[in-house]
Amino acid sequence: MAEYANPNALVDTEWVAQNLDVAGVRLVEVDVDTAAYDQGHAPGAVGWNWRSQLQQSVVRDVVSKEEIEQLLGQSGIGNDTRVILYGDNNNWFAAWAYWQLKYYGHESVQLMNGGRAKWLAEGRPTTTDAPTITPQTYAANDPDTSIRALRDDVRAALGSSVLVDVRSPAEFSGELLAPENLPQEGSQRGGHIPGAVNIGWAQAVNEDATFKSADELNEIYGGRGVTADKDVIAYCRIGERSSHTWFVLKELLGYQNIRNYDGSWTEWGSGVGLPIER
Repeated sequence: MAEYANPNALVDTEWVAQNLDVAGVRLVEVDVDTAAYDQGHAPGAVGWNWRSQLQQSVVRDVVSKEEIEQLLGQSGIGNDTRVILYGDNNNWFAAWAYWQLKYYGHESVQLMNGGRAKWLAEGRPTTTDAPTITPQTYAANDPDTSIRALRDDVRAALGSSVLVDVRSPAEFSGELLAPENLPQEGSQRGGHIPGAVNIGWAQAVNEDATFKSADELNEIYGGRGVTADKDVIAYCRIGERSSHTWFVLKELLGYQNIRNYDGSWTEWGSGVGLPIER
């Protein structure tokens, strides 16, 4: 069985449980349900709110370099801190946070395989206590633009790059504008970017929320023409599910030319003059 290209991108729940109090390690929970953290989290974990802390409040964009420095510093994270991210919904927004940390050059960051669901299913300890934080001074790198695609990048890539739409088939077809359990809002039209292949993000995970093996993942993506020798751009509705697929292709399968289009369908589906298919 093939190994992951970067096995150090993941850490298992057992290791986390045995290292909750280790200096130089910071556990961070990022959930779709921003109230979940307050209902109980792994001891010592910091909670990040994706709505208010991982995106800018006025301009639609990821947080700025200065904002990520402030967030990490106030979370007790220094440049040498080992950051372990986890969350609900199979690590959706934990993967988005991972992608943003890589965007700003943090070296030591991992996803906890299985996320919040596996931690709870195994009966691991939880608490509602806020962790003790010693603020740090953090210096971020300039953005690594090689892992991000903007709207004009995607438009220029039509017909030459492989576009992976990781949403549900109903979203891909235009029947739905958002996942069934989320509000129908955010774009003017339904459909997908022309030429995109639909490989739902959930195909990459097992029932216990852990990632499938490298062999299984290679079969899933390679079987649909998404291979490491091509330029690949992943997108979803707002960028978090495509961050999950970006993680799979970049870290687990070792693709070198994989970008996340975080503007995704809420931008493309409302853009004047942008082509769509249904």
